Amino acid sequence: MKFLKIAIFFIGLSTFAQGKVGAVDVEYILSKMPELISVQTELKTYGQQLDIDLNKKVDEYKKLVDEYKKGEATFTDEQKKEKQTTLINLDKDIQKFQENGSKLMDIRQTEALKPLYKKIGEALDKVAKSKNYTQVMQTTQDLVYLDPEYDLTVPILLELGITITTEE
Repeated sequence: MKFLKIAIFFIGLSTFAQGKVGAVDVEYILSKMPELISVQTELKTYGQQLDIDLNKKVDEYKKLVDEYKKGEATFTDEQKKEKQTTLINLDKDIQKFQENGSKLMDIRQTEALKPLYKKIGEALDKVAKSKNYTQVMQTTQDLVYLDPEYDLTVPILLELGITITTEE
């Protein structure tokens, strides 16, 4: 497996030798965008609303369980069966809501971040074209070394109007 990674790396390296290759840390740029604060606030509010909705369902379930326990002795078999079915369906609904909660958050996050990524992409396009880059790769944990001359992160931040300190 390691040999395969090395082989792909060298094939990619020879392919990239045809043009100027740069790199960018998109997640760092995203973290510095002032718009991210409103996105985070929106996501927090959405998460809180999901929690409220879940708590309402749980409270309703608890209320129905208490009512069932209190009146169980007086219910007919048909009433018991009907109430048990209602409780089972509500329990399933709560479980499904819990399972889908993280999926709903992921969807909302993707939708909320889409305009920010688009803005980064447009700035990247401008910077790459102005500096004659033919390829730009995203930095990852696998990247061991990057000559700062080929790092487009700071020029893209400047293109977006975001200033950073030298410590950053």
